[in-house]
Amino acid sequence: MKPKDSDVDAGAGLPPEAGHDARWVKVAELDDLEEGRVRTAQAGDHTIALTRCRGRYGALDNHCPHQGGPLGEGSIEKGLLRCPWHGYDYDPLTGLPPAGFSDAPVAYPVEERDDGVYVAVPPRPVHQRTVSDLMVETLVAWGITHVFGMVGHSNLGFADAMRRAEERGELTYIGIRHEGAAAFATSAYGKLTGRPAACFAIAGPGSTNLLTGLYDAKVDRSPVLAISGQVPSKVIGRGAFQDIDLAKAFSDVADYSATVLHDSDHAELVALACKTALVDRGVAHLILPDEVQVLPAGDRPPARPQGRVADRMAGPPADALARAAAVIDGARRPVIVVGHGARFDMDEVVGLAEELGAPVLTTFKAKGQISDKHPLGCGVLGRSGTPVASWLMNEADLLIVFGASFSNHTGIAPYKPIVQVDFDPMALGRFHPVTVPVLGHVGVTAQALRTALGPAPERVDQRGEVAERWAIWRTEKQRRMADDHGHGVGAAAVFDAMSRIVPADAVIAVDVGNNAYSFGRYFECEQQTILMSGYLGSIGFGFPAAMGAWAAAPHRPTIAVTGDGGFGQYLAEFTTAVKYSMPITHVLIDNSELGKISKEQRAADMDVWQVSLRNPDFAAYAELCGGRGIRVESQDELDGALVEALAFDGPALVHVVSDVDLV
Repeated sequence: MKPKDSDVDAGAGLPPEAGHDARWVKVAELDDLEEGRVRTAQAGDHTIALTRCRGRYGALDNHCPHQGGPLGEGSIEKGLLRCPWHGYDYDPLTGLPPAGFSDAPVAYPVEERDDGVYVAVPPRPVHQRTVSDLMVETLVAWGITHVFGMVGHSNLGFADAMRRAEERGELTYIGIRHEGAAAFATSAYGKLTGRPAACFAIAGPGSTNLLTGLYDAKVDRSPVLAISGQVPSKVIGRGAFQDIDLAKAFSDVADYSATVLHDSDHAELVALACKTALVDRGVAHLILPDEVQVLPAGDRPPARPQGRVADRMAGPPADALARAAAVIDGARRPVIVVGHGARFDMDEVVGLAEELGAPVLTTFKAKGQISDKHPLGCGVLGRSGTPVASWLMNEADLLIVFGASFSNHTGIAPYKPIVQVDFDPMALGRFHPVTVPVLGHVGVTAQALRTALGPAPERVDQRGEVAERWAIWRTEKQRRMADDHGHGVGAAAVFDAMSRIVPADAVIAVDVGNNAYSFGRYFECEQQTILMSGYLGSIGFGFPAAMGAWAAAPHRPTIAVTGDGGFGQYLAEFTTAVKYSMPITHVLIDNSELGKISKEQRAADMDVWQVSLRNPDFAAYAELCGGRGIRVESQDELDGALVEALAFDGPALVHVVSDVDLV
């Protein structure tokens, strides 16, 4: 059909590189724009400023040639299109500036056809491999398969490289609603797998929002890579928009932080960051100035991990092993305490326990590392623990401690003889001297101790006592389940139902607050893996951590346990779970209060002040977001709600109205 307002052939008037491969794309209906108006339109891969002036349509490249201002957001004044940023003027149809000026945006040919307005645009240029492509290829080579983050103006080049990797099936990107959630999800991923994922943010506030979740990873020894976009190099340090010193901001939380420069060995910086996260089990950080992200990388290869990381399963020194074995041989009632550092080596530790007939107690962070159904499993020791564990520790004449930090929350008795095993020399005797400090890989050392043990006829097999203490505690839990003040469901009932119904292979992410203390005390683990914000104790961890767990182990059921205070901090991430069809079952314990804090105020003989919460109907909120919401107001509704939520194909929220005094 002959054009009404243009007789140009395809490609005429286009940039020289377009040639005759240009294609016509419909961008509007004939009556979409009034005379003297402009708007932004998409023409294939090109964003254009679509104009109507002097009775004709025009199409200009949307970027003002001055500083890239969006011409489609400008206005037509006195026959000229004015850039909204700096007021530069151009002819709306040709793009030509007034006399005396030379800047001009590209003008694309336009045809007004019977069925609408068409614009001829050049084909998308063949992609040239960039520094970001090289860096992403290196991440993939080091086994990083998941990135949680938010795309923005200062990280677009790297985001585009991740998009290409995702299209190749090499990477999974999960876009979140708040960067803090990205960092928590990444920390949880590392805690569950021992391998790093990455979190991703823009310059300035996007990156500073990562810090709390990264501190969680730092103190809990979780491998994490943080990637920050940054303002262009030429304006760093000059007070530009969102210009902050990211290296300084991350200096305490990151074991390694580097800014990627024009002439850096880009792949090697990524490799060093990945190695630091893996070997130090902590946070590594890369800062990417905007313009560096899109520099050409040529054919430089990615840096791969082969030959860079040694086997770290080092055995203990012979003399330390001999001293530890002698102390264990001399004990009648040894007890084993395991921390989170033993989580990947429990087969060897449990084998040693069975050889000794020794109860196994866990720190709160290590909850679930031995089944509460095992004849020697005693549950959690300390403030979030069971009387089973505390009684057996008190009766012990030796503590054998694997991978635990001796935090004041843990409750490990410092006055007992102690054999402590840890891979980190700084962890040995950190808070007080121990009888025998043993430096070595937990699994290797546990197996070596088992081999080195001699006959000990006086040693007591404590299996019978473990069973007796569990019977006493389970009777007490049943009594607590019967408590009812008429103000909601008690915690003992919630976690009794979960103990019976939650699948044995589930991953459970627990938030901070009374919900966590009650979970530690009442929930009985089989083979579930428990994730928590251990030594940072950051409220808000639970639901983002469940997203990280789902990404790391999508074949396992994923559960989040939070209070109303914790979930309120990342409420919008429920929509993220809906977007990615994450089958997370969220048990939300709602007492309309920061219950842990009110409890502490009472304990300190203070008035309860500013801890009440005004909550929505969380079940209705879940439904509005596109998930499943189930409200529970009485104990007899718990089982059905949990079964229904676990069966739902997507995120489901069980909103338990709870009694703040029944914890």
